[in-house]
Amino acid sequence: MINRRTALAGVASMFGASLFAPLARAAGTSPRGDIPVISEGPPSVRVFTPAQRAAMSALSDRVIPTTDTPGAIAAGVPDFIEKMLADWAMPGDRVPIIAGLDAIEARSMRDYGVPAAKATVEQQDALLTLAMNGQLDGAGGFFEPFRQLVIAGYYTSEIGMTQEREYLPVPGEYNGEFLYSQVNKVYSS
Repeated sequence: MINRRTALAGVASMFGASLFAPLARAAGTSPRGDIPVISEGPPSVRVFTPAQRAAMSALSDRVIPTTDTPGAIAAGVPDFIEKMLADWAMPGDRVPIIAGLDAIEARSMRDYGVPAAKATVEQQDALLTLAMNGQLDGAGGFFEPFRQLVIAGYYTSEIGMTQEREYLPVPGEYNGEFLYSQVNKVYSS
């Protein structure tokens, strides 16, 4: 059975040296020896205002939308992000996320006249693209940590591990005649 700490360690290796600090701490890759176990449940403090949480939830669902598998919201990614920022982030780690959400909210109100959470998916994609390309005032340093939090939250959730991917423990069976056309999921071990 794989637990969230083990899954986070795998995600940490995927991002390498550019891993967002709270994720590194939670995965146990921090040099500190006093890393506690990742606990389930609500965050110890509320990090986001209701408007920031709504925008963060909507934008996380644009990073990993619902397709033939559930998206970020169904996987509990918004709760994961708030938990990471509340319990694993230093106060300075939160700054780019909160400032980025505020900048996206301001730009959405200016350009579309609606909060980011109520913008169309095309408008939300445009806002994320601006943030990704560094073209959004006040959102510098937002996109990459946000994207990492969404991906880590999704692929360490039960939905991400069981419905998006299929876990095959090693050693597995080798079948040299398995047809590529029969592959329907990405396998991980």
